[in-house]
Amino acid sequence: MTPFHIDIPQQALDDLHERLRRTRWMPELPGAGWERGTPVGYLQELTDHWVNGYDWRKAEAELNQWPQFTTEIQGQTVHFRHIRAQREHALPLLLMHDNPGGIIGLLDVLTPLSRDFHIVAPTMPGFGFSSPLAGTGWTVPRTAALFAELMDRLGYTRYGAHGGGGGANLCMELGRTVPERLEGLHVNAYVAIPGDDLDGLGAGDMRRLGTIQQFMQDGFGFNLIMSTRPQTVSAGMHDSPVGQLAWIAEKLRDWAGPENPISADRILTDVTVTWFTHTQVSIAQSYFDSAHDHGAWGPKDRVEVPTAFAVSANDVTIRRFAERDANVASWTEFDRGGAFMALEHPDLIVADIRKFFG
Repeated sequence: MTPFHIDIPQQALDDLHERLRRTRWMPELPGAGWERGTPVGYLQELTDHWVNGYDWRKAEAELNQWPQFTTEIQGQTVHFRHIRAQREHALPLLLMHDNPGGIIGLLDVLTPLSRDFHIVAPTMPGFGFSSPLAGTGWTVPRTAALFAELMDRLGYTRYGAHGGGGGANLCMELGRTVPERLEGLHVNAYVAIPGDDLDGLGAGDMRRLGTIQQFMQDGFGFNLIMSTRPQTVSAGMHDSPVGQLAWIAEKLRDWAGPENPISADRILTDVTVTWFTHTQVSIAQSYFDSAHDHGAWGPKDRVEVPTAFAVSANDVTIRRFAERDANVASWTEFDRGGAFMALEHPDLIVADIRKFFG
């Protein structure tokens, strides 16, 4: 376990600013809005703030305020934060992030949760400072096994886990891989793939089903292109910080709740870390690996570990199919929020985690 400290060279920051100032802006089609992707006007406004208002050194100091480390598991560098609670016998809690939002998605829950839990918050292989990738094949089961080994190395033989979105998938996989180690699982933004049994679904569930169908028709393109041609789409984003900003900011906006409380500085911190670590390429590769994992598309064992579902107002989790996939021990529905609850409304997700594990 090697202590880790983020210290981006000034030369790299100067290079980023120079590239941003030299952006060749694309023409914008009159009347085109968010339905066609990230608008040019929004990008220009956010880019101006990136150069003239956003303070990377302030963000860097915030990221460095918690103890963080790197270690090597299965030949892969793993970056993680490890924050011990004041109570010696507190329950360890493994926190797993989503994409986008890997570096920022859990920042606002780390300190409040560390009052009650020993926090371990790793960065997924190929994301942020868990880079570069040591090779291909980083599927969800392999990543879950890596995190289980990390907890073993830290001496935690019994713990809880939380994750949203992609982190929720990792929680479920942990529940299949090391159920004997888990006190419980807490997830949000879990996509329980609908089955054929739709009779009797209530109005709320039918609305969620419609959201899933709309997403598959109109919002799944990002996944398809990274799952099939990750290197092609990454070439532009690796060379253009504004291209990377357009890609990431769109999803942070689309998947958040309509109140959209994610600040410009939070968005820019996520994009800036991805830029400095050159990880948009490996993030895209992870989608290819998951899409080509044949085991991911077959029947999966039901997770018997007690599992709490935190469901935002704009979530797509349907309880019938969640109960098919997991042992639902708690079900909380919120009146606000989207896919990034730990980022959008950290107070709500912290309270629900405390309640469940309490």
